[in-house]
Amino acid sequence: MRICIAGLGLIGGSLAMDLRTRGFASHIIGVECNRQHAAIAELGGIVDETLDLEEAIDQSDLVILATPVNIITKMLPVVLERIGGTRKIVTDMGSTKATIGKIVENHQSRGQYVAAHPMAGTEHSGPLAATTNLFDYKCAIICDSEKSDPFALQVVEKMFGALNMQLIRMESVAHDISAAYVSHISHISSFALSLCVLEKEQDEKRLLSLAGGGFTSTVRLAKSSAEMWSPVFEQNADNVLEVIDTYIKKLYQFKKCIAGKDTDGINKLIMKANEIGKIIS
Repeated sequence: MRICIAGLGLIGGSLAMDLRTRGFASHIIGVECNRQHAAIAELGGIVDETLDLEEAIDQSDLVILATPVNIITKMLPVVLERIGGTRKIVTDMGSTKATIGKIVENHQSRGQYVAAHPMAGTEHSGPLAATTNLFDYKCAIICDSEKSDPFALQVVEKMFGALNMQLIRMESVAHDISAAYVSHISHISSFALSLCVLEKEQDEKRLLSLAGGGFTSTVRLAKSSAEMWSPVFEQNADNVLEVIDTYIKKLYQFKKCIAGKDTDGINKLIMKANEIGKIIS
């Protein structure tokens, strides 16, 4: 299998590493507009070569779009147009699915596209952040599978199998709602808390020196790339805004109880929150 990976950052680079070592790909072509990232990926052996998109498509059996979602919306129609009438396949790794899917829903080559989202990642970005085993035992979501041709689904499912991922099928709108609650709001919360602390740090210079493990783990995601996350919030705005409103309501409940020195109320909120432990160990 000759594959093309467009976007050689954390996700694209990590895909390349594991798909090669696990025997899924015999030759990996990278597409990367950042010349420094392209050079790192080539020199580090993450990819065999880097080419422009059109040439990479022509030389590949499978095209994987691992760029920010706003770039995926531009690249996907180009890829579908070029692979039409062949047995080539394209999939994407975007964190949103409904907007991307809508753009190509009536394309004559829609069946050759498999909409996917591996629920894996870190707060780091770029090819130097790429790592082996990133995807092991995580969930891979395939959306609107009925719109993809069986042979395309089979190849992408085999790819995720090589990555040791658990497959889940969802409708794209449902995916975006769920992603807003379990992923997108986590990043917004981390960004917001970091901004609060950085603002206070201007007055109290020693504040961050007191930060412990709890703070570090909570704001870890605040180091995530704006280039990646701004388009996600834009494409999934309606769902993200709904979650933010719900989050604000929960914060207000804590504020009200704390302001009223309502210990019983605070305890009830915390114990209710503790129930997440039944779902996440």
